[in-house]
Amino acid sequence: MNNFFKFIFILIGFLSLGLGILGIILPLLPTTPLLLLASFCFVKGSERFEHWFKGTALYKRYLENFVNERAMTLQQKLTILLFADAMIAIAFFFLDNTILRIMLLLIVLYKYYYFIYKIKTIQVVKAEPK
Repeated sequence: MNNFFKFIFILIGFLSLGLGILGIILPLLPTTPLLLLASFCFVKGSERFEHWFKGTALYKRYLENFVNERAMTLQQKLTILLFADAMIAIAFFFLDNTILRIMLLLIVLYKYYYFIYKIKTIQVVKAEPK
C-alpha cells in the first residue's frame, strides 16, 4: 500500500480516536464503534500506531473484550444499538419508498438479533476500593 493511503488511514484513525474519546463524555456519540474504526485504521496505516493504540488503557477498557472474546457490556451494546436506531429512524422517516423502509426495518431486526445472540454480554468489572 502506498504512503498516501497509509497516511489517510492514520488520519482517519486519529479522527475516530478523538471522536471516540468525545463519546466517553457525550452519550450521543458511540464510543466503541469509533474506537473499533480507529483500531482498524491503525492496523491498515501503521504497525507502530497499531501497537501504540493496543497498549493504551482506552483500548483495553473499551475494545479488548470485544476483539478477544466477542463480548461487550450491556451499556456498550445499548449505546451502539440506540445510536444506530436513531440514525436509521432519520432515514426511515425521510424515505417515501416502501421497499427501502422495509429493508431498514429488516436491518434493525438483524442488528438486534446479532447483538443479542452473537455478541456475549459481560458484567462491568469494578475495581475494589483500597
